[in-house]
Amino acid sequence: MRDVTRRMLLAASALSLVSLAAAPAKAQISEIRFAKGFGIPYLSVIILQEQQLIEKHTKALGLPETKGTFMQLASGAAMTEALLSDNLDYATGGPGPLLTVWDRTKGSMNIKGIAAISSIPVYLNTINPDVKSIRDFSEKDRIAVPTVRVSTQAVTLQMAAEKEFGKDKHTTLDTLTVSMAPPDSHNAMMSKGTEITANFTSPPYSILQLEKNHARRVISSYDVMDGPASFILMWTTEKFHNANPKHHQAVLNALDEANAYIKSNPRGAAEAFIKNQKSPLSLEFVEAMVSNPENIFTTSPQSIMKYADFMYRIGSIKNMPAKWTDLFFPAVAGREGS
Repeated sequence: MRDVTRRMLLAASALSLVSLAAAPAKAQISEIRFAKGFGIPYLSVIILQEQQLIEKHTKALGLPETKGTFMQLASGAAMTEALLSDNLDYATGGPGPLLTVWDRTKGSMNIKGIAAISSIPVYLNTINPDVKSIRDFSEKDRIAVPTVRVSTQAVTLQMAAEKEFGKDKHTTLDTLTVSMAPPDSHNAMMSKGTEITANFTSPPYSILQLEKNHARRVISSYDVMDGPASFILMWTTEKFHNANPKHHQAVLNALDEANAYIKSNPRGAAEAFIKNQKSPLSLEFVEAMVSNPENIFTTSPQSIMKYADFMYRIGSIKNMPAKWTDLFFPAVAGREGS
């Protein structure tokens, strides 16, 4: 009986070893899914797509063939929803959405930034001739932002309101804001046939609105932030980051190459933008935006702690990061940031 039992145990052990040997190794990802929004602020991501830099840099790190795929969504909030539902690997958007999702997933999914994408001034433009400053907005006005109270434009407007109207007055203009995708809000205001009389937006829309005095600039986000500030960043879940560290490094390397290309060849970057977005804008117009020194394409976050401090103070987030690196995965921590 003992011999039979021993033989059964040996057979079971052998079968287990065979099963383990036959089991496939942990599956390597063959695709990295990105989302991008509208306009020049997403130029680095557009270059990733047009020059197939994800494919290039994953290969350079010895990874199996990996394809970068890209979808276009209207806001950082929409991208976060796609990320949470596992329909996306890397979301892009502003400090407002990043801080919100970092705060709400802290201790669970632990979503963090991987890098900044761009620091771009966004303009609050209006077609209302009576509005010279934000004090002049009234119930007759509606201000289009990507997502009310959450988008970077909405948060920046709250910061501007606090500066203008005083402490605890940051919500003064909130009732006038309307959620609209950037192309839709641009068309709505410029048609002058809708309730939208103002648009807090980025290039190219912000620049097109000012052409031929179609609209007037009321404020710039750089005025509110006292200098350049990150407008678009990229983030992902801790699970995806930890499971794919080399892919994560490849994405950072690809972004660095994209930014270097934009700086050295603004005309080529402008051509890529026009092709990718199927834009009717002239090459000269787009190249001027790409070359504008106010538009900074960098992986280093700028002034994100100013947003964090404000959002924590007004109760939009419950957790206050001690430093900007708390909001990002370690690979970018050695770079200059604020």
